[in-house]
Amino acid sequence: MSYEVAWSRSAAREVRALPVEEALRVAEAVGKLASEPRPAGCRKLKGHADIWRLRVGSYRIIYSITDTIKLVRVERVRHRKDAYR
Repeated sequence: MSYEVAWSRSAAREVRALPVEEALRVAEAVGKLASEPRPAGCRKLKGHADIWRLRVGSYRIIYSITDTIKLVRVERVRHRKDAYR
């Protein structure tokens, strides 16, 4: 039951702007979403139908899950102070 992981253009740009060590941690966490799209510690965002967040250190990965076509789409990767604006 593997999901495909897709990055929005803005999320890919945000990851490239991160320090290398943080970018590697984020990429590793996103890679794991392919096998488990709802890992321990992820939360569904209130007020949104299918938007989830995952904490990776001080950064938040905001993503959506479409179970019918088995797709995880990374929407944003931001520092926690800017993630929900």
